[in-house]
Amino acid sequence: ELQEGLQVRVWGSLSCYAKQGRYQIVVKTVEALSKGNLYLEFEKLKKKLEAEGLFVPEHKKPIPAYPQRIGVVTSPTGAAVRDILSVLKRRSPHLEILIAPVLVQGDEAAPQIAQAIADLNRFKPALDVLLVGRGGGSIEDLWAFNEEVVARAIFKSKIPVISCVGHEVDFTIADFVADLRAPTPSAAAELVVKNSQNTQDYIKQLQKRLLQSVSLFYERAKRRYDLCINSRVFAHPETITQNKEQDLDELNARLENAWKEKLNNFSHRFKLAQGQLSALGPQAVLKRGYSITRKRDGSVISRVNQTAPGETVYIQVQDGMIHTTVK
Repeated sequence: ELQEGLQVRVWGSLSCYAKQGRYQIVVKTVEALSKGNLYLEFEKLKKKLEAEGLFVPEHKKPIPAYPQRIGVVTSPTGAAVRDILSVLKRRSPHLEILIAPVLVQGDEAAPQIAQAIADLNRFKPALDVLLVGRGGGSIEDLWAFNEEVVARAIFKSKIPVISCVGHEVDFTIADFVADLRAPTPSAAAELVVKNSQNTQDYIKQLQKRLLQSVSLFYERAKRRYDLCINSRVFAHPETITQNKEQDLDELNARLENAWKEKLNNFSHRFKLAQGQLSALGPQAVLKRGYSITRKRDGSVISRVNQTAPGETVYIQVQDGMIHTTVK
């Protein structure tokens, strides 16, 4: 199979395309002389790290289901960061995102990427997950993610790492070491967060099922109670013996205990679901000490260049609104 950078010897017929003055060769046979240098380096490092156990599933950290703080290691000017931010904003706008700007190709890229991963691991409060990657390119463009220093930085990370390098057909050493590999940067953003609307819909469905279950349980209990009340024994109390009275008391006690236990279980599940929804809301972010800055028209300010000196802005905190002027 032909690979980029592969040295080959070919046999064929040489001809001249007179109209454009170009020579061309029609190849009949191809013989590989040696594998390309980059391909050889890739295979050598892959075998080395695999032998050390850096790829084994047991070392993979689980990706959190509902991350609140996400770190992104990529170029600040590339298409990858725009794709990631676009998806995250659309699917879950309340998330806190920290971008570590780095070079993603060239001699300085690999050390910068490794250092950024280490720095984000020391960041407080701790991040929930890291996205490490870049957009597509040639094997040379993506080579920083095949460097050993990057692979070891990903392996040492205490925070789960999702690699998102190039396109779906591109594979790097970083992909093998990462806790999860995404085919593209935008796909990584989709994998790391669930759609907030989907979560709300799920909680509403859970609430509906909970109410239906409680209603069904109540109706069944009521039918059983009515059957007991209308039975022959109750119609003719003189037939009830002391033992039967005791049995009925025990039955009522069991019914009451079962009802309370069932209701408590449903109430607990509902509170858990309600807590998950609350954790996804912007108010929860405010309670953790963060704020939201808005313009007079209510739009959110996310960049410095969205304001001008002298402009009045409104800072929303947990217990109110602060008015201030940009200087």
